Amino acid sequence: MERRTIELMSLIGNVAVVDDYAHTRRLAPYFREAGYSCIRVQSTAEVPAVFLPNFSLDGYVVNIVHTGSVEKTLRELARHRPVAVVAGSEIGVELADALSEGLGLATNGTALSAARRDKGTMIDTITAAGLPAAAQLRVSSEDGLRSWHERIGGRIVVKPVRSAGSKGVYFCDSADEAVTAYRTLLGETDLFGQPNESIVAQEYLPGTEYVVNTVSRAGRHHVCDMWRTVRADVNGVLDKLAAFYVIPREGAVQDQLVSYGCQVLDAIGIQYGPAHIEIKITPDGHRLVEIAARMSGMDNPYYAELSLGESQLNWTVDAYVNPGRFDRHYQDGYQIHQFFASVCMLSPYSGTLRSYPYLSEVKRLESLHELQMAVKPGDPIIRSVNDATHPLIVNLRHPVEEVVVRDMQTLRYFDGYAFYDVE
Repeated sequence: MERRTIELMSLIGNVAVVDDYAHTRRLAPYFREAGYSCIRVQSTAEVPAVFLPNFSLDGYVVNIVHTGSVEKTLRELARHRPVAVVAGSEIGVELADALSEGLGLATNGTALSAARRDKGTMIDTITAAGLPAAAQLRVSSEDGLRSWHERIGGRIVVKPVRSAGSKGVYFCDSADEAVTAYRTLLGETDLFGQPNESIVAQEYLPGTEYVVNTVSRAGRHHVCDMWRTVRADVNGVLDKLAAFYVIPREGAVQDQLVSYGCQVLDAIGIQYGPAHIEIKITPDGHRLVEIAARMSGMDNPYYAELSLGESQLNWTVDAYVNPGRFDRHYQDGYQIHQFFASVCMLSPYSGTLRSYPYLSEVKRLESLHELQMAVKPGDPIIRSVNDATHPLIVNLRHPVEEVVVRDMQTLRYFDGYAFYDVE
């Protein structure tokens, strides 16, 4: 009976998701629940190694592998007559733009695709639109980088223009450190296994970092959820993500974040679909860290739904296949029903994990929702230096905000050298 229901519902049409990997695996089921079959498009010949452990094609009617020719992929995809093409992850943004434009569907178009993927072009584009942004240099030589850093002064950030997941981000307090970071990056690959072909240096932005997650349709932007991040200086990494927690929609800070974020969306041409905007409030005002034309990662939409009752998942479906509801409600705010926080435990060790000696205390926390144990006893563990090296994530959820805040602080008290028994 269940199989027959799905088959009947799938007659409505097909939706293509480009590069649906672990962190957006929940999107396709929402389209299927709305009555649409899902087609997966893969922008690379091979699945990036970072996604292989959780890779699955379950729930897709077909997987089309892009081999370099947009025209060929368009022909293959056109046979399935999709009603929408959505980027599933960062690596698929540009191909999703090309395919949606080529098929004449709702699209952000290709004219500003580079600004939605290349961190240097991104900042150049919003600056040209009159928005305040970080000073930056696209690095072409060591001497040029050294000279620029000495002129800017203070701390700078050196990173690949196509970075993701905080991999390859270096905070540099001297020109020598910046040049060393540049040399290192040129010999490395990004999170998706692709070589770092271009490097950008930007002024360091001091201040609190916030996340604004949105969904757009025909240039109308809905704010789905907003989060404040908590940072730590650990293992030689400045501003390492330590936690993030949901904040109310209303407030003076939120109004400023939304105003600036929507201007950024317009400047880089996001007319349709989800976006993830990272903004710092510095002593000089709002500054964009970066924006991505896809859903938020780290399962953030799922957490938002647990907290608010809906998320980018629901709104993305509405934007593409239920425009009436989107247009009626896109200006609505959201209400927090359950306060939610995600806390990243930060390992100071590399070796083999014997145990988490204080795990039993963590399990007693009043607001504990779930434990995501990436590293189990007996597994190798490495020092936490980026978003891919969190050994344990603790998610908290409670109707009383103070309980969640208290348990966040308790987890920071637990975390540290004694939290890990490592060989």
